[in-house]
Amino acid sequence: MSDPRYSIGIDLGTTHCALSYVDLATSDGEKTTQGVLPITQLTAPGAIEDCDLLPSFLYLPHPSELAPGDLALPWNATRDFAVGELARSRGAATPIRLVSSAKSWLCHPGVDRRAAILPNDAPAEVPRVSPLETSVRYLSHLREAWDHAHPDAPFGEQDITVTIPASFDPAARELTAEAAESAGYARMTLLEEPQAALYSWIQKSGGQWRKQVKVGDIILVVDVGGGTTDLSLIAVIEREGNLELHRVAVGEHILLGGDNMDLALAHVVARKLAAQGTQADPWQLRALTYACRSAKETLLSDPATDAVPLVVPSRGSKLIGGSIRTELTRAELTQIILEGFFPQVDGSARPVSRARAGLTQLGLPYAQDPAITRHLAAFLGRQVAALAEMEGLAGAPAPGATFLHPTAVLFNGGVFKSALLVERILQTLNGWLAAEGAAPARLLGGADLDLAVARGAAYYGYVRRGKGVRIRGGTARAYYIAVESAMPAIPGFEPPIQALCVAPFGMEEGTEAPLPEQEFGLVVGEPVHFRFFGSSVRRQDQVGTLLDFWGPEDLQELDEIQATLPPEGRTPGEVVPVKLHARITEAGTLELEAVPRGTGERWKVEFDVRGSANA
Repeated sequence: MSDPRYSIGIDLGTTHCALSYVDLATSDGEKTTQGVLPITQLTAPGAIEDCDLLPSFLYLPHPSELAPGDLALPWNATRDFAVGELARSRGAATPIRLVSSAKSWLCHPGVDRRAAILPNDAPAEVPRVSPLETSVRYLSHLREAWDHAHPDAPFGEQDITVTIPASFDPAARELTAEAAESAGYARMTLLEEPQAALYSWIQKSGGQWRKQVKVGDIILVVDVGGGTTDLSLIAVIEREGNLELHRVAVGEHILLGGDNMDLALAHVVARKLAAQGTQADPWQLRALTYACRSAKETLLSDPATDAVPLVVPSRGSKLIGGSIRTELTRAELTQIILEGFFPQVDGSARPVSRARAGLTQLGLPYAQDPAITRHLAAFLGRQVAALAEMEGLAGAPAPGATFLHPTAVLFNGGVFKSALLVERILQTLNGWLAAEGAAPARLLGGADLDLAVARGAAYYGYVRRGKGVRIRGGTARAYYIAVESAMPAIPGFEPPIQALCVAPFGMEEGTEAPLPEQEFGLVVGEPVHFRFFGSSVRRQDQVGTLLDFWGPEDLQELDEIQATLPPEGRTPGEVVPVKLHARITEAGTLELEAVPRGTGERWKVEFDVRGSANA
């Protein structure tokens, strides 16, 4: 394979995708030649335009809905679906044929992410696709758009970096890598979105970032996207006279973002309509949600606009004029988003959970508490001791601190186009810091909220070739396998389990963990399941560390993992002693292998991404 000409970065977002690139031939040191690909896409039936963003929507039209050629692209004249702007606009009027939030479904452990389940509430006559296939279609479109624009530099010969939320678990990372491979991404690496945003800020500074941060700084990255809220902490340290950046913590997976805000706005508008005598049915409420999404983006990006009209088509003849007509005002937007999602709370606040009903509709497992500020307080509280043993930062936290004290904040995500929301988080955070006698955190400005993740991913690919400054840190979690204790059967009492560390915190890409001494017995020819845990706070555990007790803040249970040993050369049902071996691939995914005693064989241990049996 020839040397790449470009480092390509792809933001596979919940609501938008973007592609940026660095010209490796003309870049040197921290001076890079970088661009953003205008993505060729359908914006209306038969209408092609180039746009910086590709909306993350897939539309599955009825066979007779469009004329021949309406879905044709320069590189495909026979496509029977649409992605991008046409999908978003068409789906707002016919939401039962629109697939959205595929990225959130891709990390949903309660469903089979390879099964055709989307649109999840569509009637039987509408075709369905899997979250995995939807992601493949977005990624394929980006590859095809690149090849259309750069026939002299084929996509398959370039270095590719695809971004994921920092909170993605190993199964979701593996699925993203699988989708990229299926879409023809030959040289692919995964990068966490908050790191990508910081890389973009570094690249954009033209080398001046060293004047804006100093040794001892703790940078808090607050990334609120369409589907997730990602929180990361990155420390600035000095090593051999040079400034270095070390990622020290990431938050738990929080399915909370623009999608939640769109739903909240839609319900507010629906209540306003009901007060006027118009009752929206479930189909119209879904269409209203998409209309509120578009209106929200307009209001956040255009301070001069005070209200955006909303029109939702009717499916019957009961409504005069055949549609619902109303508007979303700036005052409504501010009240719902500011007070509902960014309330001012104390630093001791924690997310509120409620008891769930016994039966619930199949849908995304959104965070129960919509208050991002409470999730932020919980994250900083959990990480209060994260810096205690970091070189150059010994002594942190300050005596009496109840949470880790950031000194700078970088924002990412389209919702932060609103200066009001940026100010609210800074005001709330600095109130917490002042209460503990700490200096206020400063804003790292100049972020490109729509394109920062793609631009940072492209820059990261350049950095991996030994150029520029790299953020260090490795895996954001340690990983553990449950081991059931051997004990006599006792009625009504389950044997206690221990947690065996198989991959320590901070494993770097391309490295392996030595085999723990613990052996497991796997039955030949039958699938064997393991419980699997992760921890973002236990930084000192090494491979082989065995935990007898842990609290809910220490370990969180993740997707099961499973292994099936082939029966060749063995008696079916035979129990074979194996050890587990972990490695972090160059692409950034976690791989586990079962190694039988006394042989050179290895079997890959798979993450169970089929969802629970009752999902």
